[in-house]
Amino acid sequence: MDTLSTRWTQLEPHAIVVGPDDDRPRPAVVLFHGCGGMRPHLPLYAEAARAAGWRAFIVDSYAPRGWSRAYALATVCSGLQLRGDKRAGDVLAALNGVSQRRDVDASRIVLAGWSHGGWGIMEAMSSARTPGTLGVQNPGEITLDGVKSVYLCYPYIGIAALNRMRPWTHCPKTLAVISRTDHLTSVRNAERVHAMVRNCGAEVETWIAEGTHAFDEPTSAPPMRHDPDLTAEAIRRFSALLNDTAVAPQL
Repeated sequence: MDTLSTRWTQLEPHAIVVGPDDDRPRPAVVLFHGCGGMRPHLPLYAEAARAAGWRAFIVDSYAPRGWSRAYALATVCSGLQLRGDKRAGDVLAALNGVSQRRDVDASRIVLAGWSHGGWGIMEAMSSARTPGTLGVQNPGEITLDGVKSVYLCYPYIGIAALNRMRPWTHCPKTLAVISRTDHLTSVRNAERVHAMVRNCGAEVETWIAEGTHAFDEPTSAPPMRHDPDLTAEAIRRFSALLNDTAVAPQL
């Protein structure tokens, strides 16, 4: 089983880094893709972060494992492997690695997850992080204190997310995007889960987007459908969360 540092050593070469061309310590947002892997909508959010003066790190959980998109669709999207609790190991490892960079302000970090990525973040926020859990040897050796906000875009909170109602141990400001016609969850279930997060003391804003799961992904396939207008609004709200979390140094 990997340590946090070993996992980041595997992930880092495949992470996409977007940000101002300087070495100033800046607030950072770490982005985690859905079960379909790296898709073309994530760089749009990363560019919005760069425009706000932030650094963005898009973490690929599949390339280090040698998994193709087809393989991930068949195994991860079906729940056969790398469920949210194990994906949380990638979340913690990336947080640990990014926080040690000289060009990152480790006290001002946002975690952002889409679908399966959101599931992984929620597991990281709610787990007791005892040794050997979340797919890594030492999950408790990284503090979550620097995580000031979380962006959850149609996070997976369906039947396989067994811990979706487990209270969070770290409760940062949260923006949760709910898709009205999400085939993986009902609005009622999503609101119930996010209300639980709010009860732990977190400031939780929910936005019900009048679209499908993965509405912001240009290559989405039925029953998912891309909606450019909703995508633009999602990116606007994402940017607003960053600006509300921390004012970055001027470009």
